Amino acid sequence: MLAKLNRLTQKKDFDAVFKKGKSLKSSFLIFKELKNNLKEPRIGFVVSKKVSNKATVRNKIKRRLRAAVLTELKKNKKFIDIVIIALPSIKNKKFSEIKKSVSEFFRN
Repeated sequence: MLAKLNRLTQKKDFDAVFKKGKSLKSSFLIFKELKNNLKEPRIGFVVSKKVSNKATVRNKIKRRLRAAVLTELKKNKKFIDIVIIALPSIKNKKFSEIKKSVSEFFRN
């Protein structure tokens, strides 16, 4: 579970990252990042109905993304806001592939 300090929750924060943030795309994820003035990184997730109409599938993807991010967040000390957008092809990916993609993003 992500700590409350590390969650991006408000619409204005998501909008700021979408408008001013830089993008990086992998085969099944899009990462948008924007520096923040806080002492903690914050992360938000977007898994739309384009990925799956079933809420259980979308929630499973979000849980996997949170778990992958949590391990990298402990190692990383960048103070940025990140929005991770899942693309429809993520449904067929294993957790190890998701984790690898997230760790490559945090290394850059």
